Amino acid sequence: MLSTIPVLMLVLAFTTVNFAIAGANEFMAGPVIKNYGKHATVEQNFNFDKNSVFKVAFDISEQSKVGEVNRKIETLARFINMHVANGMPAKNIHLALVVHGKAGFDLLKESLYQEKFQQKNANSALLKDLMKNQVTVYLCGQSAAYYDIRNDMLAPGVKMALSAMTAHAVLQNAGYKVNPF
Repeated sequence: MLSTIPVLMLVLAFTTVNFAIAGANEFMAGPVIKNYGKHATVEQNFNFDKNSVFKVAFDISEQSKVGEVNRKIETLARFINMHVANGMPAKNIHLALVVHGKAGFDLLKESLYQEKFQQKNANSALLKDLMKNQVTVYLCGQSAAYYDIRNDMLAPGVKMALSAMTAHAVLQNAGYKVNPF
């Protein structure tokens, strides 16, 4: 005869796995950036003004694994997609991505990334989609100098800042708030 505790543990484990699988399937990409930024529908009780204007800066320093999308960069696609899916006009979302440290390599032109890492830059299409949707991408010039990254090595549209600190100071003066994630 089976003890009640092991049977309950087995039922709990099976139920938890089913919830985890079901939850992951509920995430969807779009509506703005189709191939990135999966988000879930949420029954909200913390509402936001859908007519407000968001000016948000994101900061990243960790490079993705070679050949993989940088999940920190994809966060910006999720931010855009989930807010537009919940009624905010895309024109009201202004994002900036401030990149420093080794994450600067994720901003390299396709051919240079391929040459350096012998893999395609999985971030190229995502960066293009983000920049088409009012996202400005800045690379810290101090990090770039440290890692020997020049302006002509960057993906089209990426801007070189004096430093990440400078970019954040300028963005704050322009009304951007730093996202803590």
